Amino acid sequence: MRFGLLYEHQLPRPWTADSEHHLFKDALAQVELADRLGIDYIWEVEHHFLEEYAHSSAPEVFLAACAARTQHIRIGHGVVLAPPGYNHPARVAERIATLDLVSDGRVDWGTGESASRVELEGFGIDPVDKKAMWAEAVEQTADMMAMNPYPGFQGKFFSMPVRNIVPKPLQKPHPPLWVACSRRETIHAAARAGIGALTFAFVDPAEAGKWAHEYYDIIRSEACVPIGHAVNANVAMVTGFSCHEDREEARRRGAEGFQFFGYSLGHYYVYGHHQPGVTDVWQRFEAAKDKLPAVGQGSGIGTPAELTEHLRRYQDAGVDQVVFIQQGGRNRHEHICDSLELFAAKVMPVLKADQAARDARKQAELAPYIAAALARKKRAAPVDPASVPVVSAFGRTIVQENQPAQGPTHHIAADITVMMDDPAEKKAAE
Repeated sequence: MRFGLLYEHQLPRPWTADSEHHLFKDALAQVELADRLGIDYIWEVEHHFLEEYAHSSAPEVFLAACAARTQHIRIGHGVVLAPPGYNHPARVAERIATLDLVSDGRVDWGTGESASRVELEGFGIDPVDKKAMWAEAVEQTADMMAMNPYPGFQGKFFSMPVRNIVPKPLQKPHPPLWVACSRRETIHAAARAGIGALTFAFVDPAEAGKWAHEYYDIIRSEACVPIGHAVNANVAMVTGFSCHEDREEARRRGAEGFQFFGYSLGHYYVYGHHQPGVTDVWQRFEAAKDKLPAVGQGSGIGTPAELTEHLRRYQDAGVDQVVFIQQGGRNRHEHICDSLELFAAKVMPVLKADQAARDARKQAELAPYIAAALARKKRAAPVDPASVPVVSAFGRTIVQENQPAQGPTHHIAADITVMMDDPAEKKAAE
């Protein structure tokens, strides 16, 4: 089994002038520690305007900082918002490839649609179309990273001409592709698309086992038609996290933060009424806390022995990775670090004892199904180099937008004028 850490950059009110600075610096220190301890993945969300719940609006910047400070841990977007109103597909391809290069090929490319009204309306995205936007954008972004040149696209939600998107990622044809899932139906959709299921649904190991079984049944079936240029057959589940030798201390350090995570998630996605810049989510949480469901045993919060038992049940159920929410609410930096060190010393070695053998068995068993799935993919036709249209530079002058096409021209830059002083260059430009 593999293990990951999920960062939303939660920051409950009240804030001071340097609260966000400390938040990001603590998170980077935790990631450095996780890398030294052998944690497999760091996952970073992309959210916009979700005060207190997620101050992570530029994950590519944070993940680049993580890459510079680490050597082994996988650098995961959990997730890039795919609708073009958030991120143009070409910009996603460029950023993912660049991050893959600077991290020496450690990037995982998680994708998602977004679901909160605060975000969708903030960027003018129609929620009715967001699933179709995701499918169009993700398929084309994968083509951009894998094809040289990209043949262009005339779509419903974005269009662009033939271009060669550079740089290309170190991992070929592109980094492993995932999608955020919160429902059983989305797990099925992930399998049909041949991509990893990054599951933000808090289900017990028995239910997780059913979801994983159904996912892999679809991966092995003719229903699996990859949306990208490779198949990433993986199921990851999210849970809380706090590890201490004393059970009650583990709960004291981690339960409230996990509760706030769930409450603030519901505030923005289910039942909340939010005034941007005004609503105090933490204050509302504290008023409702006693009425909220308690964090139960088996939530990733407990002693090393309890976590080992709990996580082994996920492993036996067929879950490939468990992702911990350790940075929630007002969980303290030093407690997070203590938990990671204890977990790495007493839990990870037990659950990773036969990881290489498990990986080899899985790869061998799935290989023919993955090959068959890739053969079913309908691929964009490569571009004949002779047919690639020529894009001529604007040259020495351009027509101003507020002038008629036949009107006066305008020198675009003094440095270009200097370059054009050569008589031969002038003749060519004319």
